[in-house]
Amino acid sequence: MFFMSNQTLAKDVMSKNFISLDEKCSLKSAVKKMLQKNLTEIFVLNNKGKLAGILTLTDISKIGDDIFNVESNIEQFMVRNVITINKNECLLNCRDIMVEKGIGRLPVVENDKLIGVIRVEEIRDFFYMKMEQFGIKLSHIINNIHEAVCAIDKKGIVVLWNKKAEELYNVKMEKILGKNIKEVFPNAIMVKVLDTRKPIRNRYHSPCENAHIIISVFPVFINNEFIGVVSTDRDVTEVKELSHQLEKATRELKFLKSEVKKFSSDNFGNIIGRSKKLLKSIEIARQVAKTDATILITGESGTGKEVFARAIHDYSNRKGLFVPVNCSAIPAELFESELFGYEEGAFTGAKRKGKIGIFELANNGTIFLDEIGDMPMYMQAKLLRVLQEREIRKVGGEKSISVNVRVISATNKDLKKMVEEGKFRDDLYYRLNVVEIKLPPLRERENDIVLLTHNFLKELSEKNNISPPKIEKEVIDILQKYEWPGNIRELKNTIENLIVLCKDGVITKELIPNYIIDKVKKLKKEEKYPLDLNEAIKQVEVYTIKRALKLAKGKKAKAAKLLNIPRSTLYYKMDVYGISADK
Repeated sequence: MFFMSNQTLAKDVMSKNFISLDEKCSLKSAVKKMLQKNLTEIFVLNNKGKLAGILTLTDISKIGDDIFNVESNIEQFMVRNVITINKNECLLNCRDIMVEKGIGRLPVVENDKLIGVIRVEEIRDFFYMKMEQFGIKLSHIINNIHEAVCAIDKKGIVVLWNKKAEELYNVKMEKILGKNIKEVFPNAIMVKVLDTRKPIRNRYHSPCENAHIIISVFPVFINNEFIGVVSTDRDVTEVKELSHQLEKATRELKFLKSEVKKFSSDNFGNIIGRSKKLLKSIEIARQVAKTDATILITGESGTGKEVFARAIHDYSNRKGLFVPVNCSAIPAELFESELFGYEEGAFTGAKRKGKIGIFELANNGTIFLDEIGDMPMYMQAKLLRVLQEREIRKVGGEKSISVNVRVISATNKDLKKMVEEGKFRDDLYYRLNVVEIKLPPLRERENDIVLLTHNFLKELSEKNNISPPKIEKEVIDILQKYEWPGNIRELKNTIENLIVLCKDGVITKELIPNYIIDKVKKLKKEEKYPLDLNEAIKQVEVYTIKRALKLAKGKKAKAAKLLNIPRSTLYYKMDVYGISADK
């Protein structure tokens, strides 16, 4: 029930006005107490203070002359085995227990101690109070409904007429309530339903000039007994006007969006940096964004591959969603169902109505396959088929579904080497790598570190509800000299660390993590070269080659690429300087 829900507990309603007496108390004293307090029962306690029984006026009326026997105590007359409840019992259960057991009260007990009582009176008062509140709420709800509502009983007498009905039909509530609907509206559709007891849905009618109404009328049955008719009337004149306004607003919005595009440079504004390598990557991305070509974005972890992919999608003319997928985060056995979806009953544990796949979700949009190098071999074949035929088939499904999806993939691995090692399909590699965009690591964008630092200071200060702090020049110098193996992601995390730890609104050198300070000191030490030019060149080459090999994880081909020298030259210098790839 709306006004007597399971949320109402005994402790919320129980009365604390009760009499409790020791079982050795005389009957005469007990009766006197009841008369004094004007109560109809006494709760009898044993010598440990626990509830032992109950004595009511009804019980006393059956005693007879013994009531005046001073020597008699109440334990002789009390009713034992009293039904009790705890304070968290819901009121509905209390009512049901009292009806089932034919009793007028329920003692409320906590830790074997009597703390209150639920009587018929408490339930009745609560019921009437909630009924009154419910009536007020229901009246407000009905009068705030946007549709006109009318209800008649089985004799056609109007029992409900809300304010919207007053406005729509220009008939005041007091002029129609209690009257037969035929007296006010002789041709009302409700009269027909009253006779046929069959519903009428979405019927158009015009009760007066310039009024366009859609009415639905339903017979009301309770326990298969017909009790009346209810109608809801919707003014479609207003709906038509709203539709016209919405269409106008949509046209204006499209115009404004086109105007904004004219004045905004492009959709790559979220990519911060001015280094030549980054600007070159942006130029390529902007050039291919409006085509359907598949794109492979390569770069170390944390260089912003997803940001680039999202910018390409935003700059394109695709109307669908941009859906990112981290291939390394999906278990191998779930890949197919996640990408293509599944039908009902496709496998044990499948959702009852099946599930839409990521490719369907990204239809007419872009799917971004991050960490594509971690995709299982069996899924690579299925992905290749989707790219070639532009259709998918759900797990457990029999029909193919056409999809129009632009695929952008990304990796920090050497896919070409994986192809050579048989760990990645060559046909899929060439299909994905129609256009390759290489993102430079942050250590090759030294001047961009300042731009990124100030941007993160503003962004992360707002996130943490802190005024943007100032940053000392010495801190900037250290940040620029650090190599940032975690790239932009590491820089962002470091800046947030500095923001939340800084005091007095200034970021100082002391706040910089020790591992960054130690690394920068080591680099400075390595940069102190002798005056002998040949020796200095040797030291530079040895240090640079070792650094490249470390970054390439011992892979000579990749190191040569980083150094921008032929592989044969690298082999020669490693031999001359005695450099090992595993050092």
